[in-house]
Amino acid sequence: MSQGPRSGLAAVSSALLAMSRHLEVRDVLKTIVASARELLGAQYAALGVPDDHGGFAQFVVDGVSDEQWKAIGPLPRQHGILAAMLHEAKVERLADVRNDPRFEGWPSAHPDMSDFLGLPIRDGDEVIGALFLANKNCPKPEGGCGFTEDDEELLSILAQHAAIALTNASLYERSRELTIAEERSRLAHELHDAVSQKLFSLRLTAQAAAALVDRDPSRAKGELQQVAVLAAEAADELRAAVVELRPAALDEDGLTATLRTHVQVLDRAHSARVTFAARSFRALPAAQEEAMLRVAQEALHNALRHSGAAHVDVSVDRHGSGAVLRITDDGTGFDPKSIRRAGRHLGLVSMRDRTSGVGGTLTVESAPGKGTTIEMEVPGG
Repeated sequence: MSQGPRSGLAAVSSALLAMSRHLEVRDVLKTIVASARELLGAQYAALGVPDDHGGFAQFVVDGVSDEQWKAIGPLPRQHGILAAMLHEAKVERLADVRNDPRFEGWPSAHPDMSDFLGLPIRDGDEVIGALFLANKNCPKPEGGCGFTEDDEELLSILAQHAAIALTNASLYERSRELTIAEERSRLAHELHDAVSQKLFSLRLTAQAAAALVDRDPSRAKGELQQVAVLAAEAADELRAAVVELRPAALDEDGLTATLRTHVQVLDRAHSARVTFAARSFRALPAAQEEAMLRVAQEALHNALRHSGAAHVDVSVDRHGSGAVLRITDDGTGFDPKSIRRAGRHLGLVSMRDRTSGVGGTLTVESAPGKGTTIEMEVPGG
């Protein structure tokens, strides 16, 4: 809280620098209010940022204790003097706000106020807030306002810089929200591509184990051991998605070995025959190998879960300095031209995003009753 008035260029400079240091909107509001009350020697100061529903999205005060503020109750609505500042966008300097015809009273716990100085905070033609002070700490002229024209001019300068600080803080928060949204999108893709695939394999293996318990306990035991392995891998994939790491198996075994193991698990767990072949393949940059693994996982998931295929073939081949991944099934197929809405076909959208993200191209060939071939081509590093 402020302790007393300050004056001069140094005080103004200090207030402006304090405003520019903060990036959070709430912190900027608090700094503006405290600076205004200190610079102009007022007992109370407040700043309201309007919402679109006749109220305030944020309302910050200085000079009122936390207990008193809680006792006052809900945030004020846009009425009376506050509404005038927001909608008429002009300065209000009053000897006694209680005598103004627009005054509509205040809650019982509200401090008593008399002389008043308020003005809008503008960003261009838009009013983005209302800043006001009350009860100047000085002898009042008889029937006059304690706030002077000099105070009005100083508060106007402060309000201009407050608009810049508020706009910058708002842009920062929007940028941060976009970053969070992008991160959520990334995690959605990661979880859909990686963890859901692993859990799908785990579920199929568990079903196979359950079917073998009575007629072949030894094989059932082997499948249950595989369930434990898949569960551990799913946990690793989840951690990798959260911290955006490469799948652990890629670092340890490389793409072809990782894909071969994945295909073998699916072949054991599913009634369809799943095969894998690697011809003249050589290691690629980390990002490309991860993208190829994720696309293969997604395509296999779709083929085994939705196509009703009897055979699914996976291959990786050298192509110039790059590589080509193919996943072919003999399932029911579909019409690629009819696939438009990402919300219903996140898998295809995810595969295209991953492919384009590493400078590759994705081709989907399919037709009803004709099976599906997905081909991903990536350049070399």
